[in-house]
Amino acid sequence: MTEAAIDSTEDPSEETEDLEPLEPDDRGTFQQVMNLLNIMDSGSAKVDAAGTGPDMRKMLASVIITDKATTEPSVVMNALIRCLQMPEISTQRKVNIYNILQEIIQQEGELEEQGVQRLVTIASKEMRETLEVDGDVKAEVASDTLVALSRNHFSMVMYELQHHLKPLNLTDEFVIITLAKLANGNVFEFMPYMGITLATIFTMLRLANEAKMRQVICSAMETFCEMMQFYLKHLEDSVYPVMTEDQFAMKLFPLYRYFVTVWLRSHNPEVKLGVIKSLKPMLNLLLPNDDLREQLYDYIPLLLAEYRGGLEALFVTQVLRQILEMSVITNTPVPQMQLHTIFTELHIQVCAKAPAQQQYSSQNLEETVHCFIALARSYPKELMKFFLSQMEMSKEAIRVGTLTLIRAVVSADEPRMNIRTIYLAIRVVKNTLSDTRFKVRMAILRIIGQLALSGYQDRIKGWGLKYVSMQLTLSTYKLTNHRESFYQRDLEEKMVHKVTMDTVKIITSSVSGMTNEFWVRLLCYIMETDYTEALTPICISLTNLAERQLHTKDVEASVAGKSRHVDLPAPQKLLARLLVLMSSPYKGEGRGIAMLNLLRTLRQSIAPSMADMWELEIPLLVKYLEGVALLSAEHTEFTWNQKTWEDKLIQFLRNSLKKTRGSNWSLRLSKELNNQIESFDSPSLEKGFLYRALGFTLATGLEADKVEVLLLELLYKTDYGNDFDREGVILCFGLCARGQVKTVLNVLHDFEERIQESEQSWQIGAWRKDHPWRRETVKGALMVMYSCVALYCHPQMLLTHVDNPITAKIIHHYSSSCQDICLKMAFMKSVVQVTTAIKNIKDLEDFQFAQKMTLTGIIIATIKAEPTDSLVSPVRTMAMEALSHLSNLKPFYSTEESNELMDISIHSVISLQPPAEDNESIQTLYANAKHALEQLMEGLMQRQLDPKGLQEMVHLLEKWILSEKEGEREKAMNLHLHLMQIYVQSIGVCIPLKLGQFGMLVGLIAPCTCDSHRRTRMASMSVLASLLDLHASQTCSSWGPSKELELAKCKEDLQSLDVEKIFSASSRIAKVACMQFNCDEVVSLIQKLCDNIGAMDLQHDKASVTWIGTFLQMRAKELEDKVAEILGAVLVQLPVVDHLEVRRPLIEGTLLLAHYHQETVLTALLRQPLPMESHLTEVWLAVAENVPFSRTMLHGLMGRLQARFTPRANPTSKADIWRLAAVDPLMTLCAIHLLIQKMDVDDKLLDLFPDLVYTLLLQLSGSQGPEAASPVLKTWRLVHTGTLPEEINLHRITIKCMQLLFRRLSSEQLVHSLEEQGVWALLQSSSTFLQGVGLLARGCLRSVEGYRQRLAELVLRGMDSDVLSCRVSSTAFCVEFMSDPVLYQEKLLKPTVLMLEKGVDQEDEALRVLSLRALGNMALGAPKKVRQYRRLLLEKCLDSLREPVNSSVASEGMEALAKILAELREGDLGSSFGIICEQCRVFFDNESELLRLKAFILFGKLAKVVRISKKHFFKEEVKKAWITLMLHCQDPCSDAAQACMATMFQCVHFWGWKALESSSGQRDSSEADGMTVFQTTVCSILTQKKPAVLYNFLLETMTYINSNLPRIRISACNLAGIIMKQMSAHHLRKLDFPALRNSLQELQLDSDPEVHSAALETLKILDTCSQQPLLSSPGGFC
Repeated sequence: MTEAAIDSTEDPSEETEDLEPLEPDDRGTFQQVMNLLNIMDSGSAKVDAAGTGPDMRKMLASVIITDKATTEPSVVMNALIRCLQMPEISTQRKVNIYNILQEIIQQEGELEEQGVQRLVTIASKEMRETLEVDGDVKAEVASDTLVALSRNHFSMVMYELQHHLKPLNLTDEFVIITLAKLANGNVFEFMPYMGITLATIFTMLRLANEAKMRQVICSAMETFCEMMQFYLKHLEDSVYPVMTEDQFAMKLFPLYRYFVTVWLRSHNPEVKLGVIKSLKPMLNLLLPNDDLREQLYDYIPLLLAEYRGGLEALFVTQVLRQILEMSVITNTPVPQMQLHTIFTELHIQVCAKAPAQQQYSSQNLEETVHCFIALARSYPKELMKFFLSQMEMSKEAIRVGTLTLIRAVVSADEPRMNIRTIYLAIRVVKNTLSDTRFKVRMAILRIIGQLALSGYQDRIKGWGLKYVSMQLTLSTYKLTNHRESFYQRDLEEKMVHKVTMDTVKIITSSVSGMTNEFWVRLLCYIMETDYTEALTPICISLTNLAERQLHTKDVEASVAGKSRHVDLPAPQKLLARLLVLMSSPYKGEGRGIAMLNLLRTLRQSIAPSMADMWELEIPLLVKYLEGVALLSAEHTEFTWNQKTWEDKLIQFLRNSLKKTRGSNWSLRLSKELNNQIESFDSPSLEKGFLYRALGFTLATGLEADKVEVLLLELLYKTDYGNDFDREGVILCFGLCARGQVKTVLNVLHDFEERIQESEQSWQIGAWRKDHPWRRETVKGALMVMYSCVALYCHPQMLLTHVDNPITAKIIHHYSSSCQDICLKMAFMKSVVQVTTAIKNIKDLEDFQFAQKMTLTGIIIATIKAEPTDSLVSPVRTMAMEALSHLSNLKPFYSTEESNELMDISIHSVISLQPPAEDNESIQTLYANAKHALEQLMEGLMQRQLDPKGLQEMVHLLEKWILSEKEGEREKAMNLHLHLMQIYVQSIGVCIPLKLGQFGMLVGLIAPCTCDSHRRTRMASMSVLASLLDLHASQTCSSWGPSKELELAKCKEDLQSLDVEKIFSASSRIAKVACMQFNCDEVVSLIQKLCDNIGAMDLQHDKASVTWIGTFLQMRAKELEDKVAEILGAVLVQLPVVDHLEVRRPLIEGTLLLAHYHQETVLTALLRQPLPMESHLTEVWLAVAENVPFSRTMLHGLMGRLQARFTPRANPTSKADIWRLAAVDPLMTLCAIHLLIQKMDVDDKLLDLFPDLVYTLLLQLSGSQGPEAASPVLKTWRLVHTGTLPEEINLHRITIKCMQLLFRRLSSEQLVHSLEEQGVWALLQSSSTFLQGVGLLARGCLRSVEGYRQRLAELVLRGMDSDVLSCRVSSTAFCVEFMSDPVLYQEKLLKPTVLMLEKGVDQEDEALRVLSLRALGNMALGAPKKVRQYRRLLLEKCLDSLREPVNSSVASEGMEALAKILAELREGDLGSSFGIICEQCRVFFDNESELLRLKAFILFGKLAKVVRISKKHFFKEEVKKAWITLMLHCQDPCSDAAQACMATMFQCVHFWGWKALESSSGQRDSSEADGMTVFQTTVCSILTQKKPAVLYNFLLETMTYINSNLPRIRISACNLAGIIMKQMSAHHLRKLDFPALRNSLQELQLDSDPEVHSAALETLKILDTCSQQPLLSSPGGFC
C-alpha cells in the first residue's frame, strides 16, 4: 500500500529544478546572515596560535546565526536557503550553510513546511551533483542535512529520495548512502519502504559496474541488515505493518546470491572486502531460515575459493565459522561431499605460514580453531581420519598444526566432546610419540597436560606419564651436556623442558593415585641434576604429591612400606643440598620457597628432632621471601640483599644444630658441606655460602685440635690461583678468628714454616697436583689472611698484635715478592683492613701507628708506578683508599705532604682515558677510582679548611679543568664539585673568601657550563651554585626564590643537546650571578676568563666570551675605574684568538665599554702599536658596522687629532685624564681611515664631512711643520724593532683619508675634478700645499652646500688657533670661503674679517699673503660689504705695500686692492687714492715681475675708478707714470707688458687729446711697430701742445738707459730717439748733448747686442740733432 503510494507520474525535482532566488521577508536579517557568512569564509583558513582548531571568529559567527534562528527560524532559514541559491557560491560557504542548517533543524524541530520543501529540493539536487572536484564534500553535507530533516519531516525526505530510486536505473551513490543513513536513524519509519528499496536496489546490481558504487551498495546492505535485526528484536514497538523475518530473508537472498556469485569474484580488492563484510549481517538473517540454509551451503566452495584470491583470510574464516556454528546449533550439518575441501582449506590456514600482507593472522587462526571445533562436533570420525592422514606426513609444521587443533578439540568448552572423539584424538597423538622434533614434542606434552586439565586423567596413565618422564630426563641431559656451538638447539631444549615442567605440575596437581616409580624419579632428580632451572617445578610437584600421600592413610602406609627398599639420600646430604641451593632462592623461578616447603613437608623423614623447630621457622623464611618478592615483581640474585638472606639461613642452621647437640649430626653436616664445595663452580653464590657456613661452623666448634686440622687441610687443598676460592678461604679464616684468634695465627705460622722448608714447595701442592701454586699468589693470600684476622679479632687483642706480627708480616710478604698486580691489590686490601680495624676501636687514646709512614711510602711508590693513561686494575683505587684510611690515624700528615699526596692522586686518576661503554669491568674500576680520589681529597682537605686551602685545592685541579680532553674535564669538575660541597658544608660563613677569589673561582668554572659533555655541564652548574650560595651567605646579599628558580630552569636547559639552548642557559646563569659581584670581583672574573681563552676548545672560549659580554652588558656603567684593567686583559688576549666566534664577542665587549667610557677605550686602542694588527683592525671594523657608534667614535678620534692644535687643558675628571692622554696621531689617522673606508657606503657622512675635512686639514698642515713628530708614549706602547712601511706616515694616511671621504660623497664630478687638478699631489708637497688646500676648499664649497656653515665655523676656529700651521691652512681655506657668499649669508663675515685682520699683522709671510688674499676675495663673496669694511681693507692692503722687501705680501696686497677697487667709488678711497697711485708708480720699476704686473693692473683699476673729483689729480699721476708705462710696454715679462699696455691705453683719455685717443685704438701692425707709431704720435702731439712736457719726458727716459732690464734699456733708447726727433729746437738747445752722448756711448759696451744696436741708433739721432742747423721757427723739429 505505502509502496504503491510512492509511485507517481509527477516529478517534483523537475518542477523545482530552476528555482528563482527567494526574496526574504527581512532584508536586514539576510544582510546580517551574509555578513556573518563572509566572516566564516575569511576565518575558515585560519588557525589559532596553538594550532588546535578553527578560528574562533568562525565559531562565533555560526553561533550568532543559530541564536538568531531561535527567535526567527523561518526568516533565518529562508535567508540561508537564498544564500544557497546564489550563483558562484564557494564550496566552503555551502558547507558552512548546511552545517548551520543542521544545527537549526536539531534546535528547532518542526519547521515551516514550505521552507523544508525548498531545502529538501535544494539539498537533493546538491547531493546528486558531483561534477566539481570537491563535489563529495557538498554531497556529504547535503546528505547529512536531509538526514537531519528526516527526524521531523521523514515523509517529505523519503518521498524525495524514493523519487530518484527507480528500477532498472542506476541512481546516484549518495541517494543510496542517504537511504542507509535514514534507515539507521529511523528504523520503524523506514520499514514500510524496506521491501521496495531492496527490490529496486536488486534491479541496479547489474548496472553497478564501478567499484565505488558497488562498495556503497554493500555498505548500505550491511546497514539494512543490521537495522532489520534491530527491528526484529523490538518488533513489539513497531506501529507499522509487520514484515516477518522470513519475508525479509526471501527479499534478501537474491542479493546475497548475486554478491557471492558475481561481485565476490571481482578483481577489485576493495569490492571483495565490502562484499565479504556485508555477508555476515546478511547471514544472520538468512541462516535461521530452514528453507534457505541448504541453499546457502551450496555457496561455501565459492567462499573457500577466496582463500586463494588475495582477500584477508580472517573475513572469510569469520563467515565460515558463522555457517558452521549455525549448522551445529540447527543440527543441519554441511553436506559431507564438501568436508574434504573445508578440512583442507582450513587446515592450510593453521599449518601454512600466513602471507606478509595478512594483518590478522592470529585472529584468523583463532577463528579457524573454532571452525574445527564445530566440525568435530558434527563429523568427529571424519575429522580425526583427516588428522591422521595429515600426521602421516613428515612435515613438522603440518604435525604441529594438527596437534594444536587436537588440543583445541580436547579443550573445547561446554558441551564437552564425547568420549569417542577423545579416544580417536588420543589414537592420532600416539602415532607421533616417536617424533623427536622439539615442536612436536612440545605439542604432545601440551595435549597430555590439556587432557589432565580437561578431566581425562585416566586417559594419560601409562603412555602419558611415561612420555613425560622420558622428556624430563632427555631434556635435562641435553641441557647439562650442551655445546656452545649449538645455541639454537639449547634454546629448543629449554623450551621443551619448560613445557615438560608445566606438564609435570599439571599432572601432579590433578592426577590422583600416582605411581611410586614417578615419585622416586622426581626425588632423585633433585639430588642428581646439575640443571637447577628444573628444581622449582620438581619441588612443587614433590610437595603436592607428599601432601596428598600424607593425607591418605592407605597411601602413606604403602609409601612407608616401600621406603625401606628405596635408596633415598642421607638426611645430612639432602639438608646440605637444599641449604646450598636455597642460598640463591630466586634462581629457577623462585626455588627457595619451593625447597622450604619441601623441607617442611619432609621434616619428619629428614630429622625428627628438628621437625618442631622447622614447623615454626620455615614459614617465617617463606614469608620473608614472599614479602621481598611483593616489593619487587621480578627479583633476581642481583636485585636483593643476598647477605641478609644468607644471615637468615645461617641462623636457621645454627638453630637446627642446637637441636642435635651431643650427636654427630654437626660433624657429618660439616663433612657434607665440605663435600658440596667440590660440586659447585667458582664463583657462585652457592659456593660462597658454603665457605661462610663452614667458617661459622668451625668458629663455633669446641675442639680446637680438630679445627686446626680442618683449617690446615683447607689451606693445603685451596686453589690460590682461583680468586673466588682464595677469598672464600680467607673469609672462612676470618670468621674462625672471631672466636679462636690464637688458633688461626698458629695455623698460619705453621703453614708458613712448612712451605718455606723448600723453595720448590712454593711451586707444588702437598696434596693436590691439579692446581700448582705460585709464590706470589700464596703471599698475597697470606697478607689478606693476616689483615682479615685483624679485622675480625677482638679489639683488646688487636692493639697487641697489630704492629707485630700482623703489619710486620704484611710488609714482609709484600717486600719479598715480585709485587705484581695481585700482590699490590692484596697489600692495599690488607692496609685498609688493618687501618679499619684500628679505627673501629673506640678508646684509641694516643695510639701512634708506628708503621704508618712505611706504608705511606710504599703506597705512593705504587701509585706513581701505575700507567697514567690506562686503567687495568683496581690498584690505584685501593691505594687511595688505603691512604684515606691512613690519613685518619696518628701521626697526621703535614700540609706539604697532603698537597703532594693530592697532586699525585689527582694525576693518577684524572689522566686516565675514559673506558669504552661496552667494557663494564673497566667502567666499574673507573668509577671506583674516582670515588676513592674524592674520599682521599675530602679527608686531606679536612686538615686545612680555609680559603687558602680551597685555593690550593682549586690550583691543583685547574690544569685538569682546563684540559682539552672531555674525560679529564669531567672528572676534575666532579671532584671540584664534591670538594666544594664539603667546603661549603664545613665552613659556611665562618671564614670569608679573599678579595678577588670569588671572581677567579667563578671565572674558572663558568666556561664549563657550555662544555660539550653534558655531565661536565651539570657538574659545573652545581659548582657555580655552591659558590653563589657561599658568596651570598658570606656577603649577606639578597638571593631570593626567583633566582633559585631561574637557576633551576637553567640547569634543566643545560641537559639539552641543543647548543643554542645551552649557551642561552649559560648566559642566563651569568645574568643571575652578575649582580652578586662587586667591581673588583668582576675584574678578577673577566681577567680569569680572558686568561683561559684558548686553553680549551672553541665551545669553552665561546662560553667565556658569553660570560664576559653578559657581565659587561649589565655592569659596564659601574666599571669606570676598572676599564683599563679589563681592556688590558681583553686586548692582550685578542691577538691570540683564532676564531671569529670568540673574537667577535670580545670586540663587542670592548665596544660596549666604549659606549660608556669612550675616552678610556679610545686611549687604550690608540696606544696600540703600528702597523695595526689584525685583531685591532677587527675592533675598528666592528665599530664601523654600527653607524651611530662609529660616528661617535669618529668624533672622539677627531677630538684627539684636534687636541694637538689646541692649548693643553688640565684634567678635571678621570675621563679627562684618558681624553687628554697622549696618543699616536698616526694610529688615530689609521683608525679614521679604516672607519671611513668600512662604514656603510650609503652613509655619505655629510654631517661629519666638515669636521673630518677640517681635522684632516689640520693634520696635513701640522705634518708640514715641527708638529709632525709623534708624542713619546710611555704607557701601553709595545716596542717594535723594525720601521714602519713607507706608506704608513702621517701625510699619506691623511691624504688617503681625504680621498676616501670625498669618494663617499658620491660626486664623481668632484672626485674627477680634484684628481684632474692634481690636488692630492699638491697636498703632498710642502711647496704646493697651500695651493692644494685652496683647490680642496673650492671643491668643498661646491659639493657640501648644506654643511658650509659648519665648515666655515671650523675654519674660523682654526684661524684662531695658537698653532701657526693650523692658522695658515685655515686661512687658506678661508680664502675660498671669502670668495663665496656663504660667510655673508651665515653672518660669519665680521668675525672672519677680524681674524683676517689679525692674520695680516702676523709675521709669517704665508699667513699674511693668505689673509690679504682672503680680504680681497670679499669683493667676490660679499661685494656689498666692501664699502662697509673699506677703511680696514684699504689700511691693511696699503700696509702691505709699504714693505717692498716682501714681494709676495706686496703683490697680494695690490691684487687685493685691485679686487676691492672694483666695488668702491671714487669718493670711498679718500686719501688712500694718492697713496695707492704713488705705491703703484714705485712698483712699476721693481725688479719683481710679479710686483710690476700687480702694480700695472692696480693702476689700471685706479683709472677705472677715477671720476670728476680725482680726474685732475690722476691726470698728473698719469703724466708722472707715462714714460714708465710706455717703456714697460716692452717689459721682459710678457704678462707685465700686456698689463702695462692695457693700463696705458686706459690712461690715454686723461691727456684729453682726441688724436691720441684715436691713435691708441689703431694697432693693426705688429706690437713693436704699433708701439713705435703710438710713441711717435704721443711725442708729436706733445711737441705741439706740451713741448716742455716732452722735454721732461726725454730727461726721464734717459734715466732708464741704466735700467737693470735689457729690454727696458732698449726701449729707453728707442723712445729717446723718437722724442729727440720730435722735440723743438728750443728745447733741443736745452739739452746737454755731451752728457747724453756719454750715456749712450756707455751703452756701446753693454753685453746685450740689442742694447748695443739700439744705443747706436739713438746716438746717431742725437748726433743728427746736434749738428743740424736750427730752424728759425721756434717749434721746429730736427
